[in-house]
Amino acid sequence: MRYAQGGGLTAERRQFRERIRYQAGERFARSERTAVIARDLRVSERSVERWRRAWQEGGMDALASTGPAKLPKVSDGQFAVLEAELALGPAEHGWEDQRWTLARVRALIAWKFGIDCSSAAVWRLLHRHGWSWQCPARRALERDEHAVEPVEEGGVAAGGMTAAALGAYIVIEDEAGFSMTPPRARTWGRRGHTPVVRVRGRSWRRWSIAAMCCYKQGETSRLIYRPRRHRKHKGKGRDSFSWRDYRDLAVRAHLQLKAPIVLVWDNLNTHLAIGMRQYADEHDWLTIVQLPSYAPDLNPVEGVWSLLRRGPLANTAFTDDEHLERTLRRGLRHIQLRPDLIDGCLAGTGLHLIHHPTTIRRDQ
Repeated sequence: MRYAQGGGLTAERRQFRERIRYQAGERFARSERTAVIARDLRVSERSVERWRRAWQEGGMDALASTGPAKLPKVSDGQFAVLEAELALGPAEHGWEDQRWTLARVRALIAWKFGIDCSSAAVWRLLHRHGWSWQCPARRALERDEHAVEPVEEGGVAAGGMTAAALGAYIVIEDEAGFSMTPPRARTWGRRGHTPVVRVRGRSWRRWSIAAMCCYKQGETSRLIYRPRRHRKHKGKGRDSFSWRDYRDLAVRAHLQLKAPIVLVWDNLNTHLAIGMRQYADEHDWLTIVQLPSYAPDLNPVEGVWSLLRRGPLANTAFTDDEHLERTLRRGLRHIQLRPDLIDGCLAGTGLHLIHHPTTIRRDQ
């Protein structure tokens, strides 16, 4: 390790750098060129020039190690208090938005401990304690954290216990829409020239997909989906899925899995339809469990949509709706053949399900 936990070089690295400087000092006495010394010692020419000036002023003694760097101004105990304050968020400390910047953290340190640190010192302090500059995830203010906690702590909550008792699959469902305007993804380009992806400016062509991630202990994870094309002319039928479509999809999952299913989904109005509840009450193989409101991060199917948008759909200039459909089906088929990706979508939610290792599927 080059840098110690408190900042600066470790004792071993300080001794190593001191030996390098002494070797440079011996070559200074022989009037060797800076570029030659830097190349042989594998250091920068700027460092060699700085050592030469010190050698000229104080001789070899000026090249000796001065010891470890000074201790940070904010101790570990103080940082624990600071971290608790940072966890409250900037809004709790009077700022309008919820973004921590170096200037704001610096102001918080000055207010809390009366210590004036530079922005560079604040950066080193945060980096040393495991903090980094990140893009935050969004979460709805209406979300009930007390309703989410049992789901996060107990796997898939009540659905998990019901599935274990019935020997059923846990089937988690979600739906999403896709248009001919592709999601943007990072690509290489010349610095200063933003890459451009040519897409159709206006298009009515759109597809909706309802998908189910199916999990069961000791079984290979499955992905089952149903696409639905939006009509060009309004008023000629329903574009979105009705409760009957979801019922048919559940029946299809039951036939493919050949086992009872515990269907877990959100509180969409069609999911709560009276007809859907009556159908579930009339069939013993179907049990429905609702996810907490405003908790899409608990749904592994969201990970499937993310794989599509970051993979085959990214930066793709679709020529027509058939091109969009082929791309969607190809991407979903790829995920179907990779149960490890489906397992990864569940792991990304923070939920857990005891599973035996799965292998890549070659047929379904």
